[in-house]
Amino acid sequence: MKNLLVLFMLFSAVLSAQENYTVSGIIKEAKNGETAFGASVFLKGTSIGSISNEYGFFSITAPKGTYTLIVSYMGFENMRQEITLDQNQKVNFEMHEESTQLDEVVVVAEESERVSLKKPEMSVSKLNIKTVKQMPVVFGEVDVVKSLQMLPGVTKNGEGSSGFHVRGGAVDQNLVLLDEAIIYNTSHMLGFFSVFNADAIKDIKLYKGGIPARFGGRTSSVLDVRQKDGNSKNFALTGGIGLISSRLAVEGPVFNDKGSFLVAGRSSYINVFLAAADEKNRVGFYDLNLKTNYKLNDKNKLYLSGYFGRDSFKFGKSFSSSYGNASGNLRWNHIFNDRLFSNLSLIYSKYDYDLEITTEEFDWVSSINNYNVKYDLKYYANDKFKLDFGVSGIYYDFDPGQVRPTSETSAINPLSLDRKKAFESGLYVNAEHKLTDKLTVQYGLRYSAFSRLGGQSMTDYANNQPVVYNSLLGIYERGTAIGETAYDKGESIKNFGNIEPRASLAYQLNESSSVKAGYSRSAQYIHLLSNTTSVTPLDVWTTSGKFIKPQLSDQYAIGYFRNFNDKKYSLEVEGYYKTTDNRIDYIDGSDLIGTNNIETEILNGEARAYGLELLLRKNEGRFTGWISYTLSKAEQRTLGGNAGGPGINNGDWYNSAFDRTHDFSITGAYELNDKWTFSSNMVFQTGRPVTYPNGQYQYEGQSIASFAARNSDRLPAYHRLDISATYKPNRKPGNRWKGEWVFGIYNAYGRKNAASISFTQNEDLGINEATRTSIFGMMPAITYNFKF
Repeated sequence: MKNLLVLFMLFSAVLSAQENYTVSGIIKEAKNGETAFGASVFLKGTSIGSISNEYGFFSITAPKGTYTLIVSYMGFENMRQEITLDQNQKVNFEMHEESTQLDEVVVVAEESERVSLKKPEMSVSKLNIKTVKQMPVVFGEVDVVKSLQMLPGVTKNGEGSSGFHVRGGAVDQNLVLLDEAIIYNTSHMLGFFSVFNADAIKDIKLYKGGIPARFGGRTSSVLDVRQKDGNSKNFALTGGIGLISSRLAVEGPVFNDKGSFLVAGRSSYINVFLAAADEKNRVGFYDLNLKTNYKLNDKNKLYLSGYFGRDSFKFGKSFSSSYGNASGNLRWNHIFNDRLFSNLSLIYSKYDYDLEITTEEFDWVSSINNYNVKYDLKYYANDKFKLDFGVSGIYYDFDPGQVRPTSETSAINPLSLDRKKAFESGLYVNAEHKLTDKLTVQYGLRYSAFSRLGGQSMTDYANNQPVVYNSLLGIYERGTAIGETAYDKGESIKNFGNIEPRASLAYQLNESSSVKAGYSRSAQYIHLLSNTTSVTPLDVWTTSGKFIKPQLSDQYAIGYFRNFNDKKYSLEVEGYYKTTDNRIDYIDGSDLIGTNNIETEILNGEARAYGLELLLRKNEGRFTGWISYTLSKAEQRTLGGNAGGPGINNGDWYNSAFDRTHDFSITGAYELNDKWTFSSNMVFQTGRPVTYPNGQYQYEGQSIASFAARNSDRLPAYHRLDISATYKPNRKPGNRWKGEWVFGIYNAYGRKNAASISFTQNEDLGINEATRTSIFGMMPAITYNFKF
C-alpha cells in the first residue's frame, strides 16, 4: 500500500507542471458543530472547486496566486475568504444558518438533493433528513425507507413494508449500511417502521446504479445512511410522542469540547393498549443509536458508533418471535497532509432471530455475525484529478438454525444445522478525472474474492447433481446422495474471484444541462433464501459455495439532466438495462427451513431489468416537491441446465415478484406561513405479480388446484393518498424549547389495497371464492415533536 501511495503521488506531480499549492480544511455547522457533508468550495472566477466529504474535509489545489475562496452550503450563509496561495495552508469554516424574515418565507431544497450537472455520478438518489421529516407516513412515524420509495426506480414490497426493491432487484441485492455497518433487516414490526430513527440520521444516499468501486457485495443498490456526530456546541434534546411509539435523542459536547456524543432511542407502547383491551397478542419494538467522537489533534479523530434494535411478537399461546440488529463501528480519521485523507474502520454487525412454537414445545434460533475491516483513502491530486483507493475484508459466521426443545415432554429432537463460515475481501481504486471544462469521467476497478470455509462435511451427489428432473412425474426432486466429504476448519471449500469495472461520465451541454452515461459490474456472494416477497424474521441467508455460484450483475445507464429557472426546477431522465447471472430460483414445492442441503431446493437462473425513470423537482418557493415516474420491466428465466428438464416455467422468461410496469408518485410540501406547513403524497403502482389457480381436479374425494404459469397474474393496482399538516405554536424570542404538532392521514380515501388474494372453497355452498386481504384502511395520526 505504501508503494502504491508513492506511485499515485508521483503521478499527480506529473499531471501538474505549474507551481501549485493546496488549501484544505474542515467545514462544520456553527450552531451544533456537525460536519457539513456536500458543501461546495470553489475559487471565484475559476472552474476550480471541490465538495466536502462525509467528514467535512475538503482540498483544493490551484496555481500560485490570490483568490477569493467561497464556501456554499444550502440553508447557510455563503462564506468568503481572501487567500494567497504561495504555500500550502489549512482553513476551517463554521457555517451560519441563513436568517429569514417571517413575511418572506422561502423554502429551499438541500444542495445535496439537487442535480449536479458536472459530477459524473449516475443513478444516485439523495434525501436530506429535513425533507424526510416533511413527508406524511403511516402512524405518523418519520420513515427513511418509505421516503426513498417515493423516488424513481425504488418500489415497495407491499402495504406497510419497509423493505424495498431497486430497479427490479430483490431485497437481498441491496447493501444497507448504517455508519458503514451492514443491516440485514431494515424493518420494525414486520415492515410497519424502518430501523432508522430520523432524529439520529444526518445523511441518506441511495446508489441505484453506477455504484462507486469502494462498495461491493451486492448487485442492485447501496443505501448509505450516516448518523449525526452529536452537537459539539451545546446540550440538546430532540424527540417526539406519537400514537404507538415515542422517541428521544440527547446530544452534547464531551471531553472538554474535544468531542461530542449522541444517544437516541425509540420504543413502542402498543402493548399497553392491547393489554387494556384484554388482547392476548403482543407486538413491540425498540432501538438505540449511539455515537461519540474525540479529536486527538488537528490530523486525527476517532469515532465510535453503535446501533441496537429488537422486535418481539406473541400471538396468544401459539407462538412468539423476536429478531434484531446490532452493530458497532470504531473509526479513525487521519489526515496525512493537505491532499490525502484516510479512514480506518473496524466494524461488527449481527442479525439474529428466534421463533418459539409453544404448542409444539420447541424454539428455533438463528443468527448472522460478521466482522469487517476497511481502510479507505482519498487523494486530491489537483483540481482535475482525485483518487479513491482502499482494501476491505469481511468474515462471515452464519448459524442457519438450531432447534431446541422447550420442555422434557416435547416430541421435537434437538437439531443444529451446520454453521457456514466465509471470508470476503476487496481491493479497489477509483479516479475522478476532469478531462475538459465540459467532460468529467469517473473510472474504477474493484477486485473481490470470496472463500467458503470448512469445518463441516458436505454431501456428495451422483453426477454432482443436487437437483435432478424426474421425467416420469414431471417434477424436480433431490439428487441422490452418495456420501460426504469432510472439510477441516479453515479449509477452503470453494474459492471465487471477480473483477468489477465501474465507469461513468458527465458531459455538460451548457450551463443548465448535461448528459451522463455509466456502466458497472457487481458481484454478490451471499444470498437470501425466501419464498416470500418481503423480508421476514425466518428468512435464511446462505453463502456461495460448492453448488451455489455468486451473482454477477452488469448495468448500463444513460441520462439527461437539466436545471431550470436559476435552479428552482430540475429534471432528471434516466434509462437503464441490467442483467444478473446466477440468480437463485426455487423449484416448485421447495422447503427452505430446517435443511442442511439448501442446494437440493434451488436452481441457478438469470434475471434482467430495464426501464425509464423521470424525476421533476421544484426546489424553491413556498411550494416544493417532486413528480416521479418509472416505466420498467423485471423478468427471470431458469433453465434446467445440468439438472435436465424444462426448467422453471418451461424455461421461459417470466415476471419477477418485483416487477412494476408503472410506478408514479407525487410529493409536495407547502409552507403557508411560519406556523402552518402542509404536505402530501400520492402513489400509483401496477399490481405485484402473483400466481393464481386456473383450474382444479378431484383426487380421492379432494379438490386439488392447478396453477397458471408462475407470476402470470397480478394483484389489483395499488394507489393511495397521504396528507399531513404541521403546526408550530408561537414561541417567545430566545426560547430554546421548540415544539410542533403533526397531524396526518395515511390512505386518506380509504383504499383497500390488496396485500394478497387467497382462493378457497366455500364449505357451505361448495363453490370456489377469492378473498382479498388488506392491511390498512384510512389511518389518522398525531405526533408532538420537540427540540431543546
